[in-house]
Amino acid sequence: MAQEKQLKVPQHVAIIMDGNGRWAKKRFLPRNAGHTQGSRRVEEICREAWQIGIKYLTLYAFSTENWSRPEEEVRALLKILRNYLKESIKKATENNMRVRVIGDRSRLDADIRESIERLEEVSAANTGLNFQIALNYGSRDEMMRAVRRLLSDYDKGAITQEQLTEKVFSGYLDTCDIPDPDLLIRTSGEERLSNFLLWQCAYTEFYFPEVLWPDFDKNELKKAVEEYTRRDRRYGGIKGE
Repeated sequence: MAQEKQLKVPQHVAIIMDGNGRWAKKRFLPRNAGHTQGSRRVEEICREAWQIGIKYLTLYAFSTENWSRPEEEVRALLKILRNYLKESIKKATENNMRVRVIGDRSRLDADIRESIERLEEVSAANTGLNFQIALNYGSRDEMMRAVRRLLSDYDKGAITQEQLTEKVFSGYLDTCDIPDPDLLIRTSGEERLSNFLLWQCAYTEFYFPEVLWPDFDKNELKKAVEEYTRRDRRYGGIKGE
């Protein structure tokens, strides 16, 4: 019997959770049912990610562009978000996860911001999976906010042009103390980044499974890691080519 090849587990996996609406449409359900089912998939993937050795997991939950969706859908998404953040305090403690939120919080309602702050505070000392939730996040917006902070520090004399490097600029991003993703997964078969972690994904491997997010289970995550294992990180091809 052939020995199973050992997985080369990525340190950081980022996921664009796409396909909730199509999942619901296929079942003749309202779009909101797809978002609800998709939110239920998150805990399983967090748990499985840690079990197979992934240390950082970042999920794209709500983008800056999502505000342009129909008002009813936005309200439903925010309701799911509110419930998830409240439940996450208990789940983060049970699963020893450190949870952080990236994105511009200023547009979020006060109760959501308070829940985020409470969740981050409660989970800060946890030593398991580092779980990042991207809320009201857009990579271009993130970089613009970073540039504004950088210019403010420059005006104060805290930084000079000569001191500015890629590493220094990265320190102004929302992900300043988080390693760049090794693997980015976008479910549903779409093959674009949609304004997600553009700076951070400069050398990231991409994987685009056809499966819709509510159906993306632990077996699908393992398939993604198996595909990552086949990649040659030095040259960006498939080993043996």
